[in-house]
Amino acid sequence: MAAGDEQHAASEVLRGLARHLNCLNEDNKATRKRAIEQIKRETIDKNLSSGVLQEVFSALLKPLLKCLSDPMERCRETAIMMLSEFIRCVPKPEESLPYLMPCLAQRLGEKDIQEPAEELRLSAMQMLTLTVEVCGKQLAPYLNEMINILQRTIADPFPEVKRESCKCTVKFAKAVPEHFHMQAESLVKPLMQTISHQHSRVRVSVIEATGAVIQHGSGKNIGDVASHLAQRLFDDSPQVRKAVTIVVGDWLLHLRDRYSYFHTLVPLLLSSISDEIPEISLLAADSWRQVGTQWEKENEEDLKDKMDFLLTPPPFYPAGVERPGLGCRELVVRNLGRLVPAMTHDVTDWLVATRVRTSQLLSVLLLHAEDHSTQHLQPLLATLYRACTDSEKDVVSNCLAAAKLLGTFVPPEVFLKLLLDHVSTPSSPSHPWAPLMVLAALLGGCSKPLLKPHLTEIANTLAQPDVCQEYQQVLYLEQLLACVDVLLHQCESDCCSVSLQLLQVLVTVQSLCTEPHLSEKALQSAQFLCKVQSLDSVTELYRQHMDQLLGWLSASVNNWSSYSPQRLQLHIIVTQSGPVIGEFVSRLMPLLQNCLQPDKDPEMRMSIFTMLAKLLLDAANTLDSQGLFRNESEKFLCDVLLPNLVWQAGRTAAAVRTAALSCLLALLHGGSITPGQLLCIEGKLSPQVLSALTEDSQMGRLMACRSLSCILRLIGTSLDPEALNKIYPELLKRLDDSSEEVRSVALQALGLWLSSLTEDYSPQVYAPHLQFLFRELIVYLDDPNSSVQDQVLEILRKGSSIDPALLKTEVEAVRDRHRCSLYCDQLLQHISPTSAETPADSSK
Repeated sequence: MAAGDEQHAASEVLRGLARHLNCLNEDNKATRKRAIEQIKRETIDKNLSSGVLQEVFSALLKPLLKCLSDPMERCRETAIMMLSEFIRCVPKPEESLPYLMPCLAQRLGEKDIQEPAEELRLSAMQMLTLTVEVCGKQLAPYLNEMINILQRTIADPFPEVKRESCKCTVKFAKAVPEHFHMQAESLVKPLMQTISHQHSRVRVSVIEATGAVIQHGSGKNIGDVASHLAQRLFDDSPQVRKAVTIVVGDWLLHLRDRYSYFHTLVPLLLSSISDEIPEISLLAADSWRQVGTQWEKENEEDLKDKMDFLLTPPPFYPAGVERPGLGCRELVVRNLGRLVPAMTHDVTDWLVATRVRTSQLLSVLLLHAEDHSTQHLQPLLATLYRACTDSEKDVVSNCLAAAKLLGTFVPPEVFLKLLLDHVSTPSSPSHPWAPLMVLAALLGGCSKPLLKPHLTEIANTLAQPDVCQEYQQVLYLEQLLACVDVLLHQCESDCCSVSLQLLQVLVTVQSLCTEPHLSEKALQSAQFLCKVQSLDSVTELYRQHMDQLLGWLSASVNNWSSYSPQRLQLHIIVTQSGPVIGEFVSRLMPLLQNCLQPDKDPEMRMSIFTMLAKLLLDAANTLDSQGLFRNESEKFLCDVLLPNLVWQAGRTAAAVRTAALSCLLALLHGGSITPGQLLCIEGKLSPQVLSALTEDSQMGRLMACRSLSCILRLIGTSLDPEALNKIYPELLKRLDDSSEEVRSVALQALGLWLSSLTEDYSPQVYAPHLQFLFRELIVYLDDPNSSVQDQVLEILRKGSSIDPALLKTEVEAVRDRHRCSLYCDQLLQHISPTSAETPADSSK
């Protein structure tokens, strides 16, 4: 259509709209509504040509803009719709800007919201976005208006308006970048206020808008937005995390002043590499490769030398891990000095998500830094110590993985110099196991050839009393055991040179631990220590080191107490070594004699006596496996046991005597002392045992009775009558004991006493003794306990063979006064000449 025809057609349209335009000024809202709808039908709905629409738009612009402030919502809605269609369809929409932009700035850019309807604010923002799309650079003169509008609408209460405003921001920044940067900074604050909105789609839009604002701005606000973006990396929505990854990757590639902000942006992108969503992780890795490649090309001159010889991975590089490109590695290395302090700070953040992500990032950084992390070793170790005490398991496991990488890239002579000092003297009294945990992880990453020269230093440190004996927490002992295990698995046969130290640590762990599973793990480690040395069993391992182990314990025996770990170590050594301990009795006896002196700690003596009692019961397979203990048993009895049987006041002293009696009983019962040896010291032993029959402790009296039984069984027939006559009166006293068990054992001992009487014991010479014994025993035929009656009857029957006439006389003298005359009749029948030839039935 020719220009003249278009003008004519436009005039015709406007002539038909004249009345409706006048009606827009009427007070009646229905009239205004009908007028604007009629105008729409006559213009937008008629599919007029673009030239005609341009003429009509120029004439209708001001009336339509005036309708934007109409009290009636329908009129405002129709006006926005018509304006949007005109802007979309006319060939020169920029001609409307001098009127359109001030009007929109008034409606949307004021401090107070002028448009109350949320949907209309959204429509108006969509119209503004359309205007930016079609007008582009023509909007440059209206920068102030645009910024004012965006500042308000980004913070609009309606989420959809926020999203549309962010979309408009992105388009406007790209449309007028040469002007936008002058006021871009003013959008940062409303964007950061909105970045944590509850709707994930709003958060995504804000992140995208932030990317455009920083990209096309001065770049000075990266510090203001970086912390907010870092928080979005923990967002529950994968789309939000993906948006952050895209934006940060774009900044690292295209931001004009990106070199100044690498230390801020690199951690953000590297954090996304550990994202749980594969799409985000792969996207971050791809962006990071691009960043590294671009930086490598931009700094090709500086990297010439490194590109020639740093392309080959270092020896012992972690298997199955792709090595980052040179550019990526250099970027991390050059910024590591600023990244490590930030990591140290964030790894103790109060938010669990922050600590987890920081611990993941630490491994990624160390994988890039490789041996350059050596110069930052001290702060890195401090960070790892702190992280290993975290209550979150993921933080600890991630940091141990990072420590393993550190052990791979840093030479052991370097990290051991710092780390072993912390192991010996932990900086945190509440978490002394942290350095051990880090040490185990670093050793796990270190290679066997590099570790071998330092085995002795490490093992000596672990075996130090201040290290392996100072703490009893389960977690500490677990880490101590972990250090031993990693040495065994890393160095295997090379551990032969430190076998003694490792065994000392394993013995200590078993002696101090209270958890059965931990003790079992320590025993498994001892078995593995045997395996790497081609030894058949743990007993062989003890045979190899028993002399040094006993010497190790003897060095401190003068200072032992109930709190000393050495007594527990002694227990583990002698019980686990089995028959091997019998080969070193000559070394063991002085140690026992020293720590079991009466002036030593009572509780310690009790525990050692209890241990010895268990060993002596099975002496043939323990202490006397080689027959050597028998040579020492007499000396042991005289110098160790008897001094501890001497009466002293107090419950503790009584408990020690009971423990010593249990050891004496085991010695007598286990067969590790010969009757000849026992007979030699009977004069010293019997008084102490007889004295023990009056112990306040029931267990003590019981042990004493049983010990007397063993003595009588072993050497009763060899004792002279005088010695025998000292024994039975004390046993008789025990027949009135409060314990039925003690009474029963005392009766058994009396039976053995009668069996010990030989031809040397003349009934005529010692008749008073026999008379006293018979009289006292006959009394107990009236005992309420039938088992006591039966035992007494059996003992008297034995006595009838010694002096039947005396016994008969005593029985007849009390028979009529005896309540249980049946027992007396049985005895008399047993004693009579007829029964002597034909023994009577011993039953009731």
